[in-house]
Amino acid sequence: MKQFKTEDIRNLAVVSHAGSGKTTLCEAMLIDSGAVDRLGKVTDGSSNFDFEPEEVKRSISIGSALFSVEWKKKKINIIDTPGDPNFGADVTFALRAVDLAALVVDAVDSVKPLTEKVWSAIEAAELPRFLVITKMDRERSNFEKVLSDVKEALKVKPVTLQIPIGKEANFQGIVDLLSMKAFLFEGDGRNPTKRDIPDDLKEEATARREVLIEDLAEVDDGLMERYLEGEELGSEDLSNALRQGIMNRVFMPVVICSGLTNRGIQPILDLVSEACPSPADMKATTGVNQGGEAVSRNPSADDPFSAFVFKTLADPYAGRLSVFRIFSGKLVPDSHFYNASRQSKERFGQLFIMRGKSQKSIDGAQAGDIVAVAKLKETLTGDTLCDEKAQIILPKPTLPQAVISFAIEPKAKGDEEKITQSLARLAEEDPTLTVNRDPRTNEFLISGMGQVHIEVMVEKLKRKFGVDVNLKTPKVPYKETIKGKAKVEGKLKKQTGGRGQFAVAWLDLEPMARGEGFEFVDKIVGGVIPRQYIPAVEKGVIEAMAGGALAGYPVIDIRVKVFDGKYHDVDSSEQAFKIAASKGFKKGVLQANPILLEPIMNMEIVVPEDCMGDVMGDLNSRRGRISGMEAKGASQAVKALVPMAEVLKYASDLTSMTSGRGIFSMEFSHYEEVPASITEKIVEASEKTADEED
Repeated sequence: MKQFKTEDIRNLAVVSHAGSGKTTLCEAMLIDSGAVDRLGKVTDGSSNFDFEPEEVKRSISIGSALFSVEWKKKKINIIDTPGDPNFGADVTFALRAVDLAALVVDAVDSVKPLTEKVWSAIEAAELPRFLVITKMDRERSNFEKVLSDVKEALKVKPVTLQIPIGKEANFQGIVDLLSMKAFLFEGDGRNPTKRDIPDDLKEEATARREVLIEDLAEVDDGLMERYLEGEELGSEDLSNALRQGIMNRVFMPVVICSGLTNRGIQPILDLVSEACPSPADMKATTGVNQGGEAVSRNPSADDPFSAFVFKTLADPYAGRLSVFRIFSGKLVPDSHFYNASRQSKERFGQLFIMRGKSQKSIDGAQAGDIVAVAKLKETLTGDTLCDEKAQIILPKPTLPQAVISFAIEPKAKGDEEKITQSLARLAEEDPTLTVNRDPRTNEFLISGMGQVHIEVMVEKLKRKFGVDVNLKTPKVPYKETIKGKAKVEGKLKKQTGGRGQFAVAWLDLEPMARGEGFEFVDKIVGGVIPRQYIPAVEKGVIEAMAGGALAGYPVIDIRVKVFDGKYHDVDSSEQAFKIAASKGFKKGVLQANPILLEPIMNMEIVVPEDCMGDVMGDLNSRRGRISGMEAKGASQAVKALVPMAEVLKYASDLTSMTSGRGIFSMEFSHYEEVPASITEKIVEASEKTADEED
């Protein structure tokens, strides 16, 4: 593929809820543009976008995929994004790399809660956008309902550019309201026949065109004045108004198609290439230099080089492939650039464009284009690449927090280190995947956006790196504390001949306010415990706190005073005082009305109105406290505080309750006391586990 000027490039992200036909639409765009000679299908695993084995298995998009095509002397970089909320971070990063978004809504299911979520992401990115209504050939498809739902739920003005010819299985073409011509799609749909509007649609088309002209005239005061004066607006006036309206996000143009039967695709490509903005039309990109001062880059090949890495592909053999959008400047193969995010120099060899799972080398690229290079040493997703002499750091998108965690352990002994290394490689590819060892439970945890997300990562772990693992529900990080006070003696006495061990430390335990942590107070006077042994007493207390006294969980929010003690000139030692303090602390906790604390999560659950009763009843059964509700388009957002122990597998439960229409987010809020009846069960389980380990 030849090099394209900035003004001849279009960067398009195709976004939607899962199952809308988004990937099928992208496949049809490939065949119509001549980029491929066979229509790829999600259903038979031949898709050019969903090519990972995990995607083929599930028939869903898991990661964003890029394919560059040519259409009417324009280069269109098409990014097909995931529709499943488990992989929503890829959508966020893809939107950072483009200048245009196509929001896909299918004509049967219309707007869903996740549609509103991706719409919010488009709006937050302030991107020009248009609406594609797919599956127009399906039974129960309803063009008018989608228009109504979009207007109500998304609070946007849809501007209809086309109306369908035929309905459901009889969908055979479109009427273009700008040209007032009909286009019939026969055979493979690649060569539409241009005809006069059918008689039964002329009246509707005329009425809708009048509405369209009025909507377009509103983008410009001069144009509106001419329209109100009765002047007929020419095709150039309307085309310019459409381009301006898209660029300024005044309205959302609406087009229709059937991706599976390849009908209505070419008009979409025309819209992208002729009416939608190029990178050259976009405003300057802003960032900061290393000193934190604001700097900007114009979308021009003449400005210093800058780029944003929005996708990383990790391969155990080929190494790391970094995909990035060039915002300014130009790039040639066998060159170098500076990673401003990590303050390191990077060299690279070939320069590629992405064509699904394959790459094609190119001789150069400039501002506005999306390219890839291989085997960068330090560069990861979210990093900024630039000219070292003109540094800039571009803002990263805000990533959602993980909503689910699993404990992970190798099936084969000795694979612990291999797991760590392999998961680190996968985390390079997916920044929402986090891996860490929980010091509170000593478990190795993998956290992500949902159960499907984690399962996919485990499958990749086995396929790419040969590591097979087991997933377990993680332990809840309970804490222990006290509600009362206690004075106790910690004593160690082993004097049976020879040098023995002797230490006595009297401790005073009292609770502190929630969140204040731990305080150790030295109240020793008169040298009853020598100064050199006081740190050992504190260390003994701290070690005992880590193991708990009630059920083996860490103790928090406690003040410990050492106020008296005894020692022996020969038999006392630091180790003896550490052990004595540890024993005294555990005894004191049990005497001071110990309680368990559990983590409470702040949750927001967005569900359709008809699921509200089930969801709220379920939250009550999980000991949740509902703190508020608010309307979000056609859905309701329920806010609640719920114990973590009750929502470890909430993702799958919510999917079952809402038939996949509900989404949720949660984050840690605070710790609260566990009810006594549940504390008894936790203590019993802890004692049983301890007995089994012994």
